[in-house]
Amino acid sequence: MTSAAVPSVTGTVTFRPQRARKVAIGAAAAIVIVFTAVSFGLTGSTGEGEAVFQRGDQTAMIGLGIAFAAGILLFLRPRVDADAKGIRIRNVIGSYDLPWEVVRAIRFERGVSFAGAELHDDELVTIIALQVVDKEYALAGVRALRELFAAHQAAAATAESA
Repeated sequence: MTSAAVPSVTGTVTFRPQRARKVAIGAAAAIVIVFTAVSFGLTGSTGEGEAVFQRGDQTAMIGLGIAFAAGILLFLRPRVDADAKGIRIRNVIGSYDLPWEVVRAIRFERGVSFAGAELHDDELVTIIALQVVDKEYALAGVRALRELFAAHQAAAATAESA
């Protein structure tokens, strides 16, 4: 490997999904608004029975809206950080802290929605922070991760030959 091929990415890089964040925030706000509006419609009799909607029913409906919105906001969690030491992947559920030594490749293939870190034990860890719907942003993220990975491989090869 020549010095001209040495990657230009240094320091720590961080990527988060762009479009999914906007959609999640909008959907969460819409759900809270809809459940709140429905709660104000819960008044009077429940139909033919003697039960009557009360203030607690309205509060519970708003609480359900907030709970559903909180579940949707979990989609704000995905993130990937990488530096010279390794890659830290945080998905909707679960996190991985991987040194570059266990990574075989950073993959982002056609027809796949998310990037992935292929490990030496043939496991593929999905990187939800880099999504195909984010187009150029996701490509820039994959390129940056690949550059950091290549820099680590070059440093390891130099250390082995010394």
